[in-house]
Amino acid sequence: MRNILMTVSYDGTNYFGFQTQPDGNTVQDYLESAIAGLTGEIVKIHGSGRTDAGVHAREQPFHFQTNSQIPIERWRLALNGRLPSDIRVITAKEVPLSFHSRRSAKQKTYRYTINGNRIPDVFQRHYQTHHPGHLDVEGMREGISLLTGTHDYTSFASRHSTKASHVRTIYHAWIEVDHSPANSGSDEQGVIHIYMTGNGFLQHMVRIIVGTLLQVGEGKRQPQDMKRVLEARDRAAAGPTAESKGLMLWKVEYEDAILMD
Repeated sequence: MRNILMTVSYDGTNYFGFQTQPDGNTVQDYLESAIAGLTGEIVKIHGSGRTDAGVHAREQPFHFQTNSQIPIERWRLALNGRLPSDIRVITAKEVPLSFHSRRSAKQKTYRYTINGNRIPDVFQRHYQTHHPGHLDVEGMREGISLLTGTHDYTSFASRHSTKASHVRTIYHAWIEVDHSPANSGSDEQGVIHIYMTGNGFLQHMVRIIVGTLLQVGEGKRQPQDMKRVLEARDRAAAGPTAESKGLMLWKVEYEDAILMD
């Protein structure tokens, strides 16, 4: 028996998220079908986490166990030939049987992208939330800084969350603004990227944080209100859930020793 760890990139626009759902049409469904077509085995893959419908992934790890003896260097091309063009396996390696892509993860980074220009980018429209109104980015930076550390993030979790505990740790949270000519003119806000790195995230957590930060940017809340929302531990205290299309799972990190060949 072999344990195979892969990393997949996908455009989530046309899918109901990563993890299998009753209605199908998930990234996991297509990956498992491709593996079955290649090896003849019915396998269940285990992702590093879930993503919502419409959310994208730059790097999402998953693992599965197989009896196939296909050389590891052949897996990527063989699977990509059986996958839709908006799903691509980008890395593959063997790991110890004890490795689990979710339980072994040490931290995850998400990126949320807002196009602050007056006209949306037609080529990036599936990956950016368009917000042409003025945003106080410095206020948003101050607000998001108040969320780092270990806290109960109930205020920023979906009411449908089934987790026993809403305590998580956000290690880093920061905002970058791209003012390059390709992304903005001299009188435009540019493209705003919000990054969050933590040990785990609750259902809709990043999107609710972004929705609340946008209210800070619009002047509807003060930056210090983010701390009060956090301490309320009440979903009603936070802002709306931002659109799914602006969210991308950016990176998942593990202890190097676990991944040694």
